[in-house]
Amino acid sequence: MYDALTTRYSFACPAHGEARVTLSAFRRVERLPGAAHPALYRVTFACGCGDEHVGLVSHDELDWAPLGLAVGTFLNLMTARLDDVARELGELAARRIEAGEWPWSFFCYPEEQPRPVFPSSFFLLAPGDRRLGLAVRCPACAKLSVNLVSREHVDVPFHNDRQIGVVRHVFADDAERALEEFRAELYSACFDARRLGLD
Repeated sequence: MYDALTTRYSFACPAHGEARVTLSAFRRVERLPGAAHPALYRVTFACGCGDEHVGLVSHDELDWAPLGLAVGTFLNLMTARLDDVARELGELAARRIEAGEWPWSFFCYPEEQPRPVFPSSFFLLAPGDRRLGLAVRCPACAKLSVNLVSREHVDVPFHNDRQIGVVRHVFADDAERALEEFRAELYSACFDARRLGLD
């Protein structure tokens, strides 16, 4: 399902048969009730056909596969042997995490500090002109924060933007409804007109 070499997930597409999308093409990530090991997530993603589709992703595919832990082997042309890439990438990821560098991070506004996170904590992703609105449920305080980040910040593990935008708002318990309204407003002509009026 996830290809670590191209950093793309494969899903079914009714129009083209298969869609290969990056993590930044996800629009909504929702954990399904039921089994905890492995947990299963319903994702809504923007497809190349122009529509949004729904797919299912396991916890391992969502959080661990982008680190290259299940890549497998490759033929090393220098030694003419099959080398295990997963072990090498796993060791590299472990060293970076031990050094305090996390694959993904976001800024938790209620706690006023950066936090390490995995894609399973993502809630809503809304694309803009050059930035991506990323709603994340903090694993520490369980509150929602919205950050404005680059697509690479989401797509490439261990790529953390030097600066991110933070929506300075503490979302109420009905945050899902508020975030859906925020997403709808981002796509509306009303938002574009208001944004242009500020320039």
